[in-house]
Amino acid sequence: MSAYLWIKLLHILSATVLFGTGLGTAFFMLRAYLSNDDAAMAVTTRNVVLADWLFTTPAVVIQLVSGIWLTSELNISFSSLWFIVVVGLYGFVGLCWLPVVWIQIRIKNLIANGAARDSYRGLMRLWIVLGVPAFTAVLLLFYLMVSKHGAYG
Repeated sequence: MSAYLWIKLLHILSATVLFGTGLGTAFFMLRAYLSNDDAAMAVTTRNVVLADWLFTTPAVVIQLVSGIWLTSELNISFSSLWFIVVVGLYGFVGLCWLPVVWIQIRIKNLIANGAARDSYRGLMRLWIVLGVPAFTAVLLLFYLMVSKHGAYG
């Protein structure tokens, strides 16, 4: 198999890990919060923070590196509309994700220190507000990754 196919496979797998881990951890974090079960929320936030370090962070790096390499290999101009939109969406997702990571760590620490649910209710609302547009942007990135719409025009 050629280097191009290996890097493309790595890019697809890291995109899958990024989206799947994000969706899975978001689901479990929201379910734990809505359960009103402090013990469930404590375990879930610890695992969500761990999952972000183990899976999401490496996938973010791999996406950037492999995406730039693939763009170059496909002779897509870095000044093309496609590339500009992709980089813009990637940056937007990152700008949403970084505060989400901080929020998750903050909630985990609040719970570990015995804080009441009311102390992190606002943080959970912000977590949701940031998560919805970030996931929408990731879906748009998948579309652009597959369609290459605007890449060569």
